[in-house]
Amino acid sequence: MKTLRFLAVVILFATCLPVINSQTVTEKGKTVDFEALAQKLVNQCAVVKEGEVVLISGGVKDIELLENIAVNVGKVGAFPLISVGSDRLTRRFITEVPEKYDTRYPLLEMKLLDFTNVVIGVSYGEDPGLLADISPERLATISNTSMQVNDLAVKRNIRQVSLGNGLYPTEALAKQFGMTKAELSDIFWKGVNTDYSKLVATGEAVKAVLRAGKEVQITNSNGTYLKVRIENRPVFSSDGITSAEDMKGGLAAMQVYLPAGEVFVTPVPGTAEGTVVVDRDFYQGKLIEGITLTFKGGKLISISAKSGLEPLKAMYDAAGSGKEEFSSIDIGINPDVKTKPGSMLLTWMPSGMMTIGIGNNVWAGGENRNPFGYNFFMPGSTVKVDGKILVREGELVK
Repeated sequence: MKTLRFLAVVILFATCLPVINSQTVTEKGKTVDFEALAQKLVNQCAVVKEGEVVLISGGVKDIELLENIAVNVGKVGAFPLISVGSDRLTRRFITEVPEKYDTRYPLLEMKLLDFTNVVIGVSYGEDPGLLADISPERLATISNTSMQVNDLAVKRNIRQVSLGNGLYPTEALAKQFGMTKAELSDIFWKGVNTDYSKLVATGEAVKAVLRAGKEVQITNSNGTYLKVRIENRPVFSSDGITSAEDMKGGLAAMQVYLPAGEVFVTPVPGTAEGTVVVDRDFYQGKLIEGITLTFKGGKLISISAKSGLEPLKAMYDAAGSGKEEFSSIDIGINPDVKTKPGSMLLTWMPSGMMTIGIGNNVWAGGENRNPFGYNFFMPGSTVKVDGKILVREGELVK
């Protein structure tokens, strides 16, 4: 799920924490230069300016990187504030804090975002199934409450940089994808360290095609056949750089997801028609196989799967109106995020990856504010815009 998530359920402010050796993440045995990474996040991705307030969030295991980010924020005359979390904290907060507080007004988060200009977040979740035993109804309630925070962030056009993008290397995620953590780390850091100037150029070319187009057709040998209209819809990209033009384009244009490499557009409401077949997906760390989604009049009218659908379906059923709307098309453009042959890796940004979404699409410049949003990866798909091929069987046509 790709939705705007500016603050965790709990925020702790770190003023004096032990430095943990976080430089264990490597790219083929090479230590990642966290100082250079921090400089990139602050100056290239977030374009932090003098006098701004920057909220920096991440996990205890990455405190060295968070500190480096804070120092570089200070170097440009801005004001850093570090927030730290962990799976343990998230789990305890959900299971031990009384449920009656799930609906209380998020006073602290609202006060913080009222004077925050930029959020730089580093993914820290270790266990995809951390909250698998929590009722979907309760998780939906918590998400509904958090929308007040997201709405304020949208209103104030707060810039957000997220390092992770569903691919931050952990043992659990590597196991889910059928690879070692070292292999996943190699894929991740190659994606982060791609040539951003080329990424920008590719993104502009793909955006031009979509901006000029009226209808997108998505097909796949697995039985997928979907048509959706996109005329006059805004098109955005996450290319790792926040340009002067991006700064004028509203919140969707100012979000950076790393590894970068996506072009996305929201549909003309009510126009999605057809069937989408998703070979596999993962929800809460569990495999779902053979998903079939049927869209009519822009809405999901049926969903089924060969196996493993129950947890996702329960969460979908607990969500409110708007969850069923076809919400986004996302095309990957990063040539350096390559899937290991035989692995089950699913992620946004590999060049030629096709992803569709339902529900929330504020992150993509849309109007659907439902707290529930879900996205399905469709590798190997063919994408045509007004009959012209943009992606052929998972390969971006340049």
